[in-house]
Amino acid sequence: MEDKNYYAEQLNSQMLFQVYDTKISRIDQYLEEEINRVKKDLKAEDKLLEVGCGYGRILKKLAGSAGFVKGIDISKDSINFAKDYLKDYKNVELEVADFHTMKNDKKFDVIILLQNALSAIKGDPKETIAKSLSMLKDSGKLYISTYSKNFWDQRIEWFEEQADKKLLGQIDYDKTKDGVIICKDGFKAITFTEEDFEKLAKATGYKYSIEEVDGSSLFLIIKKEKANQ
Repeated sequence: MEDKNYYAEQLNSQMLFQVYDTKISRIDQYLEEEINRVKKDLKAEDKLLEVGCGYGRILKKLAGSAGFVKGIDISKDSINFAKDYLKDYKNVELEVADFHTMKNDKKFDVIILLQNALSAIKGDPKETIAKSLSMLKDSGKLYISTYSKNFWDQRIEWFEEQADKKLLGQIDYDKTKDGVIICKDGFKAITFTEEDFEKLAKATGYKYSIEEVDGSSLFLIIKKEKANQ
């Protein structure tokens, strides 16, 4: 987003729920495979933090595979929705917080920013990654996902569906290109290329890998171990 946090001011709680209540089966598959990629590595004792958790869609899928999960989101409405959505899970903690300014004394085994969250969270991506790594235990892992360049047509279809539901403005097709979707209400969704991820990861000095998942997502996974170890 540019001058405002769109997810805090407009696309939150019930509206965000409708975004993911899609009739496009390929989008459902993409969303599920992102979660599966994280779940594959989770251990039963892991403590996990999701940055930008929305109404708790991902946390609900991961809570049974980890010892403790925490979600933070800048939207009070989304967190209130999440508290009801996740009320049956005893190992979940939720907090309304701006990730960049929040105080935290916990260390996590896993931190996730999925479904292009690095784009959605306002601020410098380098600072977001640095803050995330500071909250990881040694040898912990940070998972960041963006859209694969091979998923462009499906992204457009999904945004058109959201616009038809009046969750977003109509797509500005003249300005929408090169991985960036711009809507006529000011919403802007960028993505990160493999080269972008390489640059961000190398700057941390930690071990990392980049992988495509399901032909829909590009994952950057940073392990909090020095690259020369």
